[in-house]
Formats: sequence, structure tokens, C-alpha cells
Amino acid sequence: MLALKLAYRNLKGAGLRTWLNVVVLSLAYVLIIWHQGIFTGMLKHGSRAVIEDEIGGGQYWHKNYDPFDPLSYDESHGPIPAELAGLIEDKKATPILIRQAAIYPEGRVQTVLLKGIEPGQTILGIPSASLDKEEDVLPVLIGRRMARSTSLDIGDYLTIRWRDVQGTFDAVEGKIVEIMNTKVVVIDKGQLWVPLAELQKMTGMKDEATIIVVSQNVQGQEDVSDWKFKDQKFLLTDINQMVRSKRISAGILYVVLLFLAMLAIFDTQVLSIFKRRKEIGTLIALGMTRRQVISLFTLEGAMHGILAIGIGAIYGIPWIILYSKTGMKLPQATEDYGFALAERLFPSYSVGLVLGTVLIVMVTVTIVSYLPTRKISKMKPTEALKGKIS
Repeated sequence: MLALKLAYRNLKGAGLRTWLNVVVLSLAYVLIIWHQGIFTGMLKHGSRAVIEDEIGGGQYWHKNYDPFDPLSYDESHGPIPAELAGLIEDKKATPILIRQAAIYPEGRVQTVLLKGIEPGQTILGIPSASLDKEEDVLPVLIGRRMARSTSLDIGDYLTIRWRDVQGTFDAVEGKIVEIMNTKVVVIDKGQLWVPLAELQKMTGMKDEATIIVVSQNVQGQEDVSDWKFKDQKFLLTDINQMVRSKRISAGILYVVLLFLAMLAIFDTQVLSIFKRRKEIGTLIALGMTRRQVISLFTLEGAMHGILAIGIGAIYGIPWIILYSKTGMKLPQATEDYGFALAERLFPSYSVGLVLGTVLIVMVTVTIVSYLPTRKISKMKPTEALKGKIS
């Protein structure tokens, strides 16, 4: 308790120098927590959107299916096995058939993926119910990004060309019946959604599919014959890796902030030891051990971090709460980044994030405060009392 009082008195006596260090440290606290909250919110929002609109509780892939290899689409289809047919009948899974195709909007040619989905499915957030409308032509559902890039609107017609199971080219006229507003780019850009039964009939692939998406309520799925199950962890790998890479690049900012704060504290400790050498000699002469004097100076440095927590809380907590409610408006260009982001990004903070940041900064401050004090162990009380330091 005596050491704590002495440390506080010495910090108070340092005046402006103490408060400059405290303000810099508080900025490090607030900016690191705020920045990490943005990445956490980005990961949570992106994962939730992808789960709701694309992957559900997981997917069964045909053994030949590779989403990164367009050449695999011709062979990545097969009959739905009986084990999975039961899930589909119970509305716990929905099959999707994927084929390559070409469209001709306004006389232009564009390669697309033609995806068949059941209009009555409720596993994914795709508004497939609009494909159940009675139309003289093939009903087509597209996303708003696809609509913008092709200049298509509801009610527009377009020619669709594809190859059936025998490799024969065929074409049909389609009509845009709905434009969905989804945050998931993967199911939007370059995608045409049509009724599953119609696509199976057009391609000669009766009762076949490319992937089967299961409900989030279905657990413990395993591979079934030619169908390989991919769980949420596997399907969210790209999102997790993207956010992880962003965190690593942001670490450069954290290092710079901490370096500035630590440099200021280090210099303050060195200057303090030099100016207070008579005081150090007096304390040792009065009976304090060198270890106790080192602990006192280390405590003074560590208290910069404690005071910074209080100062940072005064202006940081209201700012973070306000930011969490209003979010950060993102430019329209972020829609083409390939990441599921809303118009506003809302940060997400947890107790672990705040405590972890505080702990890292406090440990760093304490270590940096201790390093200059090692010189005290080499001081002789008689020389220190004379104002000398070796």
C-alpha cells in the first residue's frame, strides 16, 4: 500500500509528462478495441448471411463437384440417394442442380451458372417461391448485382442456352420474375435461378442434383455413397481466412500505436531514474531493498496503463456504444469485394476482446517500465546520495 501511494504521488508530481503518456496509452486501448470489434462484427455478419442464404447447416457435394473448377460441372451430378431423399421429403434438405449456360441480354453473350432449386424450399433465404408462378416461358430469379450488370429488370425476357446430359446444345426463352436483394455475392453475380424440376427436364437429369443443402437443425451428418458432406466450418473457411488476414494487416497499426506509447514510457522511466538518483539513494539508505525500489519504479510505469484505462473509458465507451448502434456506412464499391456485407457494418464487442486487449497492453507497459529500472540494482547508495549514477 505504501508503494502504491508513493507511486501515485510521483506520477502526480510529474504533471504534464504523466498525462501525455496516459492519453497516448488510452488511444491505443480504444483504437485497438474499436478496430478488433469491426473485424468481429464483419465475421459474424458475413457468416450469418452466408449460412442463411447459401450453406444452411451444411452441404452434400457430389464427388465430382468443385466450385473452383467450372470444368467439373459437366460431371458433377447424380441421382439423389435414398438416405438424403428422406431429408428432402421432411423439408430438412433441398437439392440444387448446377449447370453452365450462356445468356444473351440485349444481344450480348455472357456465361452464367444455371441453378435449379425447389420453389417451395425453406432451407435457404433465397426467395424461390417466386419461381412457382404460372408463366408461358421459363421463370428466372436473379440477384440485384446480376440485374445491374446485365441491365435486366422484372418482366424482361432473355435467351438461355445450355447443354443437356448428352452434350447437345439447346436454348429456351426465360423471363425475369423476381430480383432478390441478397448480401451473398456467390449466389448473385453470374447466377440464374430456375425451378429444379424444369432444369432437370431441360438437361435430361431427372431426380439428379449437384449439391444438397441441409437445414441448420440437422446435426451429425456423414458422407453418403458418392456424396461428400461439407460442414459449416469447412464452408466458412474462406470468410474466416479473409478476416484473419485483415486482422494480421491491422496488427501493423497496433504495433505502431504500442511502440509510440511504450517509447514514451521508456523515455519517461529513464529520465525519472536520472533525475531522482538522490531519492533512490535516500530510499536505499533508509532501508528499502533494491528490489523494493525497482518494484516502486515499475509500479509507477504500470500505473500509466491503469490511468489510461480510466481515461479511455471516459471517452471510449460512449463512442463505441454509439458506433455499435449507428454502424459504419460502407461505400457501394464494397458489394463487389466478394464478402457478405450490408450497407452498414456494425461492430461487435465481447468481454474477452476488451479484457484481452487490456491485458496485452498492461503486460507490455509493465515490461517496458521494468527494463530501465534494472540500472538501479547497480547503483551504490553513497554515490546516489551524491547525485552520481554509474
